Amino acid sequence: MSNADEDNGNGEAEGRLRMRPSNSNISDDQEPFMGIKVRRKASLFREYLGDYIGVPSNPFLIKILQKQGDKRVLFADKVLRVTGSGKMKGCVLMITDLAIFVIDPEIDALKRRVALDTVEKICLSELSDNFFAIIIPKEYDLLMASTRKTEIVTVMVEATKSASDFELEVAFSNRFEYNAASDLVKEIQFEQVQGGVKTRILRK
Repeated sequence: MSNADEDNGNGEAEGRLRMRPSNSNISDDQEPFMGIKVRRKASLFREYLGDYIGVPSNPFLIKILQKQGDKRVLFADKVLRVTGSGKMKGCVLMITDLAIFVIDPEIDALKRRVALDTVEKICLSELSDNFFAIIIPKEYDLLMASTRKTEIVTVMVEATKSASDFELEVAFSNRFEYNAASDLVKEIQFEQVQGGVKTRILRK
């Protein structure tokens, strides 16, 4: 279990939507972790399903995809997003072969669409926490937490490479900076403690 502390001081839908097929044979060379990441035993053998929220049966999500022109959904699930103020807020993360979508399920609102080709890298700790940061130089970054982090990273690496032959960097460090807003830089720190991983978010 990870604890986050804020320091303010320093499928197919009518033939239009294709879901990523289930794949339980993800090989080592498809994993972007290369032995650096301390992995939970459960995540080593988890089957990748792609859609965990039933996108084809959700009219609002189908409408978003049709409007944006995205047809192939690679991943969709509820995750936690860390806001600029450091609060944890539930949202839907949807990844297509073109973009990342962040959706507020409480009010059915598209909060953000980020083209995959604008993502520079993904940052993670070397520990067994659930956090990951999607670094987007032209905008502000996304700091999120999910028990399916391994699948999210793998999907993004494969989708980016397939679309542009660009090898998305996956960086590991137990402290890294990210832009929580366009004018707000923060640092997230990870520390192994008894019983889990302690996480602190500091204002730079």
